[in-house]
Amino acid sequence: MTLYDELVARGLIAQVTDEAEIRDLINNGKATFYIGFDPTADSLHVGHFMALCLMKRLQMGGNKPIALIGGGTAMVGDPSGRTDMRQMMTKETIAYNCECFKKQMSRFIEFGEGKAMMVNNADWLLDLNYIELLRDVGAHFSVNRMLTAECYKQRMEKGLSFLEFNYMIMQSYDFYTLYNKYGCNMQFGGDDQWSNMLGGTELIRRKLGKDAYAMTINLLLNSEGKKMGKTASGAVWLDANKTTPFEFYQYWRNVSDADVIKCLKMLTFLPLEEIEKMESWEGAQLNEAKDILAFELTKLVHGEEESSKAIEASKALFAGGGNLADMPSVTITEADLRDGSIDIMGLLVVSKLAASRSEARRNVEQGGVTVNDEKVTDIATNYTLDDFRSGDFILKRGKKKFCKIEA
Repeated sequence: MTLYDELVARGLIAQVTDEAEIRDLINNGKATFYIGFDPTADSLHVGHFMALCLMKRLQMGGNKPIALIGGGTAMVGDPSGRTDMRQMMTKETIAYNCECFKKQMSRFIEFGEGKAMMVNNADWLLDLNYIELLRDVGAHFSVNRMLTAECYKQRMEKGLSFLEFNYMIMQSYDFYTLYNKYGCNMQFGGDDQWSNMLGGTELIRRKLGKDAYAMTINLLLNSEGKKMGKTASGAVWLDANKTTPFEFYQYWRNVSDADVIKCLKMLTFLPLEEIEKMESWEGAQLNEAKDILAFELTKLVHGEEESSKAIEASKALFAGGGNLADMPSVTITEADLRDGSIDIMGLLVVSKLAASRSEARRNVEQGGVTVNDEKVTDIATNYTLDDFRSGDFILKRGKKKFCKIEA
């Protein structure tokens, strides 16, 4: 099976501009491709995960990745897949986020001479002369055609700012610049980026008479892809300080039965033949497939040692045995007590299993809170530091949110 055929078989390819040419470039290691990442936070999250795995997969096949950090476009904001305008960030915040991204990407992609590159579009976008851009690039774009793009149609009812309207032109100019400076001949992105990506390929062809190609990757789990990385408590980050390896493991361990095989194909580097054998698994065997998925992805992001620790902690919590030491924990001190104790609502808030005391009250009254597998239904239930000294005080909210409480 060729590399391109494998991408198709894994469900990664949604649409391409010229399949025959793209197939040839990828299969023969001749693709210099870019994927863009807007630095809107100081950590990548699992919504970026597929792109990173794809870059790794293509680099292993001899192709050259360019990780484009959107330090310039982040100054404006991307309307794709959104119904509101993003908040603008300072240059200092964007620069800091870019540095954080590079550290995390290095776990997936090999950077260096003749290998992967990381570039920042602030290097060329921030110094553009507006009149020159209008004459050189703007003349190649039809406003009528731009307005038919889904990313803009979604925003028209609530209002589309002129800043956001320029995003397609800027993204197209990115591809044009990368083509000229680095020989980048291909761009990848999610389905919601398709209109912007076509703008770039057409700009290169009109101005230079050269071929460049666009290829979109499937949004993971179809419509659920846009929700990827979001849980009730916020984003699932690749930074261990924001989402612990155990929490990351549990996120993947808890994917739905319908999605586990899709995730294994799209995100892991297990052979397709091995994954296809799991397609007939049911019940307990399907849970085993989820364990495999969670282990493989946690290993990719945090390393094999942390992934093994997450397994042990999961066994301790759900199956008996295992090691509680690697479970997420919260330390309660005298400062958290009131008159020598802390009630169950306060405990839920301090441990960040509930956002507020009112939310914690609802959780308790609805029967969703347990301590060491014993349901707590009285909001007046109190605990002292002595209750936490044993090291095996496990607080759970619902089936998926939990932590160990220590003194």
